[in-house]
Amino acid sequence: MHTPTAVSDRIDIIDALYRFAAGQDLNDRALFESAFTADAKLDFSGPAKRLGAVIPVFEGRQAIADTIFAALRDLDTTHTVTNQRITAYHGEHATLFALVEAQHLPRSDHSRHLLLKNIYVVELSKQGDQWLIEHLKIDTVWLTGDPAVLFPASNS
Repeated sequence: MHTPTAVSDRIDIIDALYRFAAGQDLNDRALFESAFTADAKLDFSGPAKRLGAVIPVFEGRQAIADTIFAALRDLDTTHTVTNQRITAYHGEHATLFALVEAQHLPRSDHSRHLLLKNIYVVELSKQGDQWLIEHLKIDTVWLTGDPAVLFPASNS
C-alpha cells in the first residue's frame, strides 16, 4: 500500500465522508451530493436486513440522494465519524475505513431512537481537485433502539 504523501490528500479523502455525514445531519442536499461521483454506489443492504427490510444497492448520486433524503425527511440525525484509516492509496484512488455512529430520532418524538454503530468501507477517486466516493459499503457492528424509526414497516 502506498500512503498519501501530502497531508492535504489525507484530509481531502476523509472530507468526502464528512460531507456525506454532515449533509444528512444539516439537511444540506448539495453538501451530501458533493461527496459522490455521478455513478456512485451505496450499499446499506446488510444493515437494512438486520432491521427487517430488504433494499437494493443504491446506484447513482441522484438516486442515492433521493432515497436518503426521503428516508430522513421526518428524522433528526447525527453521524459521528471516527477511526478513519486510509487502507489503500494509489494516487487517484483510495480506500478508507471508518467507524460511524448514526443516531436517528423521529423529529416529532425524540423519546424513540435508532442508534447504529457501523463500519464504513469507502472507495474513492480523485476527480479534479476533490476526492469523491465511488462505492460506500456499510455494515452494522451493533444497534440499539427501534428499527421502525428508520424502516416504519419493520417489526420492532
